[in-house]
Amino acid sequence: MRRRREADRIRVGHVRGVDFLMVGPTRPDSVSARTDFVRTCVGCRKRAPASALIRFVAAGSGDDLRLQPDPGRRLPGRGAHLHPDPACFALAERRRAFGRALRLTGVADTGLLAEHIRTAWPCGTTDDEATVAPS
Repeated sequence: MRRRREADRIRVGHVRGVDFLMVGPTRPDSVSARTDFVRTCVGCRKRAPASALIRFVAAGSGDDLRLQPDPGRRLPGRGAHLHPDPACFALAERRRAFGRALRLTGVADTGLLAEHIRTAWPCGTTDDEATVAPS
């Protein structure tokens, strides 16, 4: 029987490498670290967590394109994100950012998205007068 060379032998007693017990896991332990996605607002171009932005998609086809809000983040198709702020909506409309973000060739109707932002943005409360101390 042929004798093995020294390099072919497995050395069990003299193992080199990384001690994985000292290094620890390579993946994050918390689920929230994986779900904090950062997206860019198409209006102001600022980055924010996806939970702070409204996702919308282009619904319809041809001349019947409309921007549909997707609060559940489940509608099919390419989506874009926007702060629920009328100022960001106006800025995105002025910059014509909706078509670029969704890669649309035509002009989309923004009525549904504008209405959703108007209802989502707090316009004020009736408690404003109650906070003023009577004189």
